[in-house]
Amino acid sequence: MIPAPPDQGSANLDPLNIDLSNEASANLAGMSAAAAKEYILGFAAALKLTEKEIRSLEEDAAKWQGRAGLARSRGMSGLAAEAEREAAGTAARLDTLREEARTLKNQIDSMRRQLPGLAARERSVDPDLLEQELLMTLGQSGEEAKTEKAFRELEKEDAADAALQALKARMTGQADGRP
Repeated sequence: MIPAPPDQGSANLDPLNIDLSNEASANLAGMSAAAAKEYILGFAAALKLTEKEIRSLEEDAAKWQGRAGLARSRGMSGLAAEAEREAAGTAARLDTLREEARTLKNQIDSMRRQLPGLAARERSVDPDLLEQELLMTLGQSGEEAKTEKAFRELEKEDAADAALQALKARMTGQADGRP
């Protein structure tokens, strides 16, 4: 079972609330990098609990296999059959948990690959917001900045027109035979 995807602000770290059938739970879209890391941590905690349970069931399976062998060696076929049933049930639960652990590992790997993209989106700069913050720092309002920008553009156009007129005058002078 996998923790439910958190809202953008917080991560659900309850490792016992897991749903392996939900493939979307490995999608970190819309989360901040910090929330995504907490969310992945919840998966890692669930994986550790699953691995601990696997180790416990492996010990139980070995114990029941040993008991079945002991009962067979003593000629107690009924007891051996009961121990083999217990061993088979433990093995089935063990297979289920191993599959769950594989799924958790795959989802953790998938989510870890998404982290750099989340961090990059957080670092991206909104040029309009940056310009507004800069203007506020300089003590200018948005209207003053627009006016200043319009005047700079007019001055550039005027300088370009003057340079073009000077070039035309020189070209005209060269065409008349003057150097």
